[in-house]
Amino acid sequence: MTTLIVGLGNPGEKYRFTRHNSGFLALEELSARWNIPLNQKGFRSVYGKGLWEGRQVVLSQPQTYMNASGGAVRDIAAFFKIIPQNIIVIHDDLDFPLG
Repeated sequence: MTTLIVGLGNPGEKYRFTRHNSGFLALEELSARWNIPLNQKGFRSVYGKGLWEGRQVVLSQPQTYMNASGGAVRDIAAFFKIIPQNIIVIHDDLDFPLG
C-alpha cells in the first residue's frame, strides 16, 4: 500500500522561504533524508517515488497555489490509487505560531 505525503506551499522563488511554504520545505527535507528525489512532473505537481522503511511512498509538491492544491492532490492520489487514509498533508501556519 502506497502512502502519499504532500507538502503544501506556493510555487516560485518569491515564496520559497516564506512561512506559507513550510510544507514545501518539510517535504524537501524528507526527500533528502529518504533519498527520494523530487524529479518528476505531472498531476500539476513535482513529485518523487521511493521507499521509506520498506513502504512505497510518493512525495508531492503541488505546483498550484496553496488554495487550489486540492485538485492536484486528488489527481496524483487517483493515479497511484492511494486512499484518503494514506494521504498525509504537511501545511503551514494554521497550527504553528509565528517564529
